[in-house]
Amino acid sequence: ISSFIAVYAFGFTLNFMTMMALSLCIGLLIDDAIVVRENIVRHIGMGKDHFRAAREGTEEIGLAVMATTFAICAVFAPVAFMGGIIGKFFYPFGIVVVVAVLVSLFVSFTLDPMLSSVWKDPPATHLKRVPVIGHALRATDAMMDVLHRLYERAIRWIFSERRWTLGVRRLWIGMPVYARGFDSQQRRDKTSPRRWRLATLTPRGVVMAVGGASFVIALALAPLVGSEFAPETDEGNTQLALRMPVGSSLERTDAKVRQVEEIVFALPEVRDVSTSVGGAGQRNQAWLNITLHERKDRKRSQKEVEEAIRKDIARIPGTDASVGFNRPIYVAILGSDPEGLARLTDEFAAKVKKIAGVVDVESSVKPGLPAYAVKLKPGAVRELGLTAPQLASSLRAYVNGETATYWTTPDGDQVDVVLRLNEAQRERIEQLRALPVAFAKDGTPISLDSVATIETVFNPEVIRRQNLQRREAVFAGVQGRSPGDVGNDVQQLIKETTLPPGYSFDIGGRMQQQAEAFSGLLGAMALAVIFIYIVLASQFGSFLQPIAIMASLPLALIGVMLALLMWRSTLNIFSMIGLVMLMGLVTKNAILLVDFANHARRAGATVPEALLQAGLTRMRPIIMTTMAMVFGMLPLALALNDGGEIQAPMGRAIIGGVITSTLLTLVVVPVLYSYLARRRKPVARAAEVVLAGNAAGPLPMPADRE
Repeated sequence: ISSFIAVYAFGFTLNFMTMMALSLCIGLLIDDAIVVRENIVRHIGMGKDHFRAAREGTEEIGLAVMATTFAICAVFAPVAFMGGIIGKFFYPFGIVVVVAVLVSLFVSFTLDPMLSSVWKDPPATHLKRVPVIGHALRATDAMMDVLHRLYERAIRWIFSERRWTLGVRRLWIGMPVYARGFDSQQRRDKTSPRRWRLATLTPRGVVMAVGGASFVIALALAPLVGSEFAPETDEGNTQLALRMPVGSSLERTDAKVRQVEEIVFALPEVRDVSTSVGGAGQRNQAWLNITLHERKDRKRSQKEVEEAIRKDIARIPGTDASVGFNRPIYVAILGSDPEGLARLTDEFAAKVKKIAGVVDVESSVKPGLPAYAVKLKPGAVRELGLTAPQLASSLRAYVNGETATYWTTPDGDQVDVVLRLNEAQRERIEQLRALPVAFAKDGTPISLDSVATIETVFNPEVIRRQNLQRREAVFAGVQGRSPGDVGNDVQQLIKETTLPPGYSFDIGGRMQQQAEAFSGLLGAMALAVIFIYIVLASQFGSFLQPIAIMASLPLALIGVMLALLMWRSTLNIFSMIGLVMLMGLVTKNAILLVDFANHARRAGATVPEALLQAGLTRMRPIIMTTMAMVFGMLPLALALNDGGEIQAPMGRAIIGGVITSTLLTLVVVPVLYSYLARRRKPVARAAEVVLAGNAAGPLPMPADRE
């Protein structure tokens, strides 16, 4: 609710971007409260009273919660200040998210501990007797016990003394390295001389290799996912633009449109069709606005209906059709020579048609409108003094007519009286040649063919200009492939095409918007990484530990790609925003692990012991926050409402990234932490760091080693 105060204070409105930010925060805002509350419950399980557990539990987890919240703020601060039109859209989005998470941090440090100190939890034995809740609690506890056992085995295996040789030692086949040997306990023997040996691999190396391989596989899956500027939505309506040959009469255009209407109405998904034929200087064009039935009442999507319409209309000769509102491919060619520009545009359009996935290719170069050009003879100008405006005025009076006088009707209205030739006298061009356009000194009429020549010409419908040059363009739609992949092929074609001097390409449309949006988002990601490192370094007082925490960032990419592939989504501005948000979310789990490991090491535990204790202790809040985010994003990812496809890629990317990052972070971050953690000298421990509910004493693990 407090986010609405920020919306009002910054002058925003409740629009698509602010509401999307609020829906995105549903699973995010309770994360801080979950972590704080779970830690308080853990302290209560140690035998402390509610007041002491609330105070000490909040103090213990305070650094981790602040670090996670500030990391999310550091991620969305660059997004809020992106440049261009995209930045204007995402400015309210970023501000609302930042304000919401800051308020969530305040509530988790004030209201939640206060309520935990005064509200007594009901005994667990009573809840387990309730039929549904009891089964759920027992199933959850059993699941957590299984996860704890599996995780403990995994950590023990990771930090075991095993070591495998990368090759066959006897045959000296493998990866040679120049290094020292190992002692009987598989530790690096600093007393042994350096020499060429076969490289070895430890379980920690296996884990790091798996993490690196997941990132490489994610990059390899990116071309399969595809890209576009924004997801295509099923709006329930589409448009069909028809164009007949130049010079077609309005009657012929109407007859062709009626054939098209019969085809369109034959589709069961079509409900209504609104047709507009012709217009000012556009007798050979028509537009059909097609309304479809509700999504739940039809079997095919809007995209499938458009493909069916395109296929059926292709059978009608003499028509050029394009289906849909937006065609993402737009390439303009600039030049000064109209004829050369038209030739180059037609050649480039022919090449674009050969690209896989391209449909509805259209060139702005059209046959000109047929007309007659009247050119004065030099002798007429010299001998008669006749000028072009005089000749044009005479012909205009013959053909179009001129207002000769006005007639006042009996009711007082004035009506223009237009004087012009009879229609039978102006049907053919030969009749115009004999019309008198001037008179000699003796009053003899002079015909048009005596003073001028009449030539057949074709005038362009529209003259387009850009940057003081003539411009022609190629438009195209996409079918069966993502617009980003087709756009990349078009850009590659542009690079391979050499234009003559004086001509140039200009890319616009969705391709330009996608390039600007992706470059802005990638720049925001780079700044977010820097800001996250600064926040974590200041919170943990270390330059190395943030590196271990930020290792969880690339681990989320494999989940993003797999989720987008499974849902058949693409990389667009919304899935990229989900990826940006993941940069703040996935560090949360790593922060919880590293923070608890630091507490355990300060209490005297070795690095492996501290990491195992951190994983087992923080696994429950990590699983809880992950599930809260997954279920919070699930309605967004399913796109249950009309038009929900536009936001769905963001929810899908977040769900996939959070799941894989959680699984990989629990093993990869401890390994990287063990490499970066400085070795501490053994200290006498006044009290062992013992997990809640684990009274068996400290967990025996291998000691720290370099």
